[in-house]
Amino acid sequence: MPTVRGRFPPWLRKRIPPESETRRVRNLLGELDLHTVCQSAHCPNLFECFGRGTATFLILGSQCTRRCGFCAIEHGEPEPLDPDEPRRVARAVVELGLAHVVVTSVTRDDLADGGSGQFAATLSAIRGVSKATIEVLTPDFGGRSDALDCVLDARPDVYNHNVETVPRLYPRVRPQASYERSLDVLRRAGERRGEILTKSGLMVGLGEGSDEVGAVLRDLRRVACDLLTVGQYLRPSPDHLPVERFVTPEEFEAYQREAERLGFLAAASGPFVRSSYEAGALACGHMK
Repeated sequence: MPTVRGRFPPWLRKRIPPESETRRVRNLLGELDLHTVCQSAHCPNLFECFGRGTATFLILGSQCTRRCGFCAIEHGEPEPLDPDEPRRVARAVVELGLAHVVVTSVTRDDLADGGSGQFAATLSAIRGVSKATIEVLTPDFGGRSDALDCVLDARPDVYNHNVETVPRLYPRVRPQASYERSLDVLRRAGERRGEILTKSGLMVGLGEGSDEVGAVLRDLRRVACDLLTVGQYLRPSPDHLPVERFVTPEEFEAYQREAERLGFLAAASGPFVRSSYEAGALACGHMK
């Protein structure tokens, strides 16, 4: 099996489009002083998505209060909340002509509501100017039910919270998080959902076994999670966790089949799959 000591396998090579194809999105984000998870997390799909005129908005500033072993988002002293941020996100949605919007955030354990109020304000601002469907990808809010309710009350079309990895690897991959707490967020979102779809995702290639991934998929279905993403972990820098191995396309296909067998409404499993990559296509046909 190929490892990080060798070259990337052929299924992990991607065309990088010319700068001219991504300039419009970059310029707009710069003009509106907005952050994206595409840039902050060093997403391998950035050029493709920017070239198609789409981006995943990162709210609550650029500094995260947690330090996960896999994540390239900056860790440090968070800046004060920007009350104008929701309006600027909404303007970007209009300028880009987005039909499906994904809004995520850094984790803000320093805030009493975990930043849930800013999520709600952003949804409200988008709905004031656009008919786009809206997907939120939230942190766990420290398990605070009032924070979760605040976002659910704003009625996103898709509520996404990633478990990220298998329970055994949490101390190394997500040391400030809890697998059971993440499942509980999804369970409570599902119980309250009405017409809201729930979604989660995980990375593979961090040292997990296929049986452990299968157990996570079963746990997600146990809490009635509707949508699933499974993608290859890629090390954003030498300071982050190493890739233990490159998962083959055949293994990703096996995870896809297992997700379908377990009854997920839709699943995307592949080397370049990410939570927000082609999110609208994954949810399309399942939103009411």
